[in-house]
Amino acid sequence: MTIRKVVIPVAGAGTRLLPVTKCQPKEMLPVGRKPVVQYVVEEAQQAGLRQILFVTGRKKTAIEDHFDRDVELIRRLASGGRSELVEELAYEEMPVSFFYVRQSSEAGQADAIRQAHDFVDEEHFVVAHGDTIIRSQGAEPLLARMVRIHLATGAAATIAVEEVKPEEAHRYGIVKPAADVKPGAEWFPIEDLVEKPTAAEAPSRWAVASRYVLAPGIFEAIDRTVPAADGEVYLTDSLRLLLRQGGKVVSVALGPEEHRYDIGNFETYFKAFVDFALADEKYGYTLRQHLYRKLEDLLG
Repeated sequence: MTIRKVVIPVAGAGTRLLPVTKCQPKEMLPVGRKPVVQYVVEEAQQAGLRQILFVTGRKKTAIEDHFDRDVELIRRLASGGRSELVEELAYEEMPVSFFYVRQSSEAGQADAIRQAHDFVDEEHFVVAHGDTIIRSQGAEPLLARMVRIHLATGAAATIAVEEVKPEEAHRYGIVKPAADVKPGAEWFPIEDLVEKPTAAEAPSRWAVASRYVLAPGIFEAIDRTVPAADGEVYLTDSLRLLLRQGGKVVSVALGPEEHRYDIGNFETYFKAFVDFALADEKYGYTLRQHLYRKLEDLLG
């Protein structure tokens, strides 16, 4: 069995990033020299995934336009001798196919994944949130590692996790390992998930990190999931049902060379932009010099 499909939910309104998201998808906000969602697509492509489904919503057509090949723009740039700009559009030539489906109401992450049922059919597939960048600098990137482990373990679901501080647990879904996690373990089984617990209630420090590999059985679990008080269907609740039905769920931890950037508010967005801008091969050096001067001014 191989895994070739990825579902990228991008239907969220991004209200915590208003006013910039009033008419622009948060997934299209620039981080360094690329929009957020381009990093996600490139991550999927590098992991060998070739069919990409965007679950979109209102005011998300900019995402479709971004990945559509603009022949006229390329012709004008090439005829004008702007070959360096043509190279910036090389992502349009990625060996992937794009598909789109609309989530008509904001009914939660699990409902967004439900929209992909016809696209997925009976295949195992990846879910990668379109507003979260995973920066992998190791030999085997996170998604590729997750796919390999998912197939090797025969899991019903494989979840990426990262360690967070206890006082930050309330921001995330937190997994409960089935046993003590050995240092350096590539993966570990879990026996429960808790959505946004308090520090006292959190069963561990392992927070769900916006990447999943799922068997098609997740759709039955989603259909059986009761919406929360806010009317949304949470993927955490669907995964808990999967566990209770006897499904094997494992977690893969981000390594020391990997970092998650969740573009959910201005603080996290600013930090992501700075990190990627500082690492830019062309402009990183001059930006660092600018920041040194600013620090000297601030520190007197």
